[in-house]
Amino acid sequence: MSEELYSRIREEILDSIDEELELELEDASTENARPNLADRETRFRRQYFVELLKLQHELVKLQDWVVATGTRVAVLFEGRDAAGKGGVIKRITQRLNPRVCRVVALPAPSEREKTQWYFQRYVNHLPGAGEIALFDRSWYNRAGVERVMGFCTDREYEQFLRTAPEFERMLVDSGIILIKYWLSITDEEQQFRFQCRINDSLKQWKLSPMDLESRKRWEQYTIAKEIMLERTHTAEAPWWIVDAVDKKRARLNCIGHFLSQVPYTEVQSKSIELPPRERSDDYQRIPMPERMFVPSLF
Repeated sequence: MSEELYSRIREEILDSIDEELELELEDASTENARPNLADRETRFRRQYFVELLKLQHELVKLQDWVVATGTRVAVLFEGRDAAGKGGVIKRITQRLNPRVCRVVALPAPSEREKTQWYFQRYVNHLPGAGEIALFDRSWYNRAGVERVMGFCTDREYEQFLRTAPEFERMLVDSGIILIKYWLSITDEEQQFRFQCRINDSLKQWKLSPMDLESRKRWEQYTIAKEIMLERTHTAEAPWWIVDAVDKKRARLNCIGHFLSQVPYTEVQSKSIELPPRERSDDYQRIPMPERMFVPSLF
């Protein structure tokens, strides 16, 4: 095994560990909370945690502003399989209220949905007032997967490319803030990430037969992507391309850009005071049977 490949595999393992560490870094004082890792490879990882927490603090401010103003925000995440869409979305939602910021990841359309207006099933998941909807793949399935895999006709494909900008113009005109991201990775990077998933039993579920087929059709997906970006990049709903070869930098860059696209301001909230606990002299706590408790194995 080459030193470069060993280093890449090690980074992939550390990235999985980092996902768990991020959830534990609740304290605002990251100097005290960050992991005590001394090797020089972790320098950027330390910086990454600090910067990520700063951005997540801003995301909370954005969330409060969205709720207070009744703003509607829809963010589309597109890209090849294993491009890192889920990783970016996870870091955005990590500290937000799931009732405000929700993820839309639709399965394949049902037989009934296939007979509907193509955009119809996506309309049902658009944000209402005070909501943020993050689409982990979106209506652009038609311009990518469906086109390459032959799941739509040439007529349906051309109709989509012609009407998608009109559909998005209607969304923007209705007051929705619409942001579209394409996460870009190289041929070599996708192959590496797929191989890591094959070798990791915790990630094998991420590899579907469609993913494996997409690997074979890299060039066809490239052509489809280029046509899609050219035909659907508009002033009202432009595409933003994120260099996603480096996962951590991609997450920081994408979240930072997302924040810059929404004109939020900090909402002054009322100070919170914990009310005193009410006590009753005639209250007696009833002990629970031992059999009802989960065994303490750890």
